[in-house]
Amino acid sequence: MEIKVPRFPESVAEGTLSRWHKKECDAVKAGEKIADVETDKIVLEVTAEGDGVVGPQLVKEGGTVKSQQTIGSIVAAGAEPVVAAAAAPPEPAKKTVAPAVRKVVAPQAVSSPSPARLTPLLDELPPSVRRLVAENKLDVSQIPGTGRGGQVTKTDVIRYIEHSPNVTKKFGEVEAAAEIEVTAPARAAAAAPASRPVQRVKMTRLRARIAERLVEAQKHAAILTTFNEVNMQPVMSLRERYKEKFEKSHGIKLGFMSFFVKAAIDALTKYPLVNASIDGDEIVYHGYYNIGMAVSSPRGLVVPVLNDADQLSFADIEKKIVDYGKRAHDGKLDMEELTGGTFTISNGGVFGSMLSTPILNPPQSAILGLHRIQDRPVAEYGQVVIRPMMYLALSYDHRIIDGREAVLFLVAVKDAIEDPTRLLLDL
Repeated sequence: MEIKVPRFPESVAEGTLSRWHKKECDAVKAGEKIADVETDKIVLEVTAEGDGVVGPQLVKEGGTVKSQQTIGSIVAAGAEPVVAAAAAPPEPAKKTVAPAVRKVVAPQAVSSPSPARLTPLLDELPPSVRRLVAENKLDVSQIPGTGRGGQVTKTDVIRYIEHSPNVTKKFGEVEAAAEIEVTAPARAAAAAPASRPVQRVKMTRLRARIAERLVEAQKHAAILTTFNEVNMQPVMSLRERYKEKFEKSHGIKLGFMSFFVKAAIDALTKYPLVNASIDGDEIVYHGYYNIGMAVSSPRGLVVPVLNDADQLSFADIEKKIVDYGKRAHDGKLDMEELTGGTFTISNGGVFGSMLSTPILNPPQSAILGLHRIQDRPVAEYGQVVIRPMMYLALSYDHRIIDGREAVLFLVAVKDAIEDPTRLLLDL
């Protein structure tokens, strides 16, 4: 039985075999997960078609794969035993010899210059440079000069010592398992940087795609952001009053996101340009409301879509948000659930963000950013009171959405949140 990559959606050209869950010669059962294939949008599971033993694996982890590509095989139970592909004989273990403790008085030059050749050049150098060259027995003619007229400076000498091919570590550092004593000036030793570990990790396909889309959005759209603030007290009071009955009746907690989804849809019906997109030289008006919900996952940001969100109840929205969050974390969202959005809501407040300017999710023309709820003093009817306030941010494509529509859209969202009974009564 061949182990094949699942069929990719039309919009996906290739993927990465991110992980083998079974090794060669491991026993597997039908339906058991064998490997993961990561695309720029979702992670696809490769499962066993029957019981057996895993044969030679044709693609290593990190390898690029195509749709329906054969990446290995399974020998059915009862067939001849699987013999793993012959591997190259292991190299004999290298003997590890601990380096001897040694003292280096100074790095030696590649070749010892003749005194006759060295003297004229040394005479042209400042005393401090001559002393450093003499102490370390260097050929000054081999040191590139960066001073005026190509003159060798003290910095040039120190740099030459640091990068000398006869020195395995930077000048002034302690070599592993060996003690190095350097007689160069103390200031040069003190200036040498400490060891700074660097780790390079290749981007996942999703992270690379996110980066590409964000750059694309900023390159091709005229992004502008407008702000407002909303008093969350009415929604919080309504939620506190009905949360127990809501959870008992629907089996899900009543959160804030369902209110914002409903408020956004209410505003989109009033200002349809915010729900539109650009296609070439045409504006595409969408007669439906597919609301993307930005969700953080271990692989990066994903935006599953609430299709026809205007037809969903508060309970339906809350259930889908919880379901999307769990499956995004596990990498089990379907491709259809990540495409077709017309407007996006991003809630940075769950991470403590006070204010931000969200970036568009192409080809959409607007995105609503939510932030942390914070008690702040505000004026009401001539009195200063403390209210739970939230900043709202609407980033939009100024090519098709004017400031007027953007500001009025955000005001409409604010009005709906501050008087949530309008949402319930469809007013």
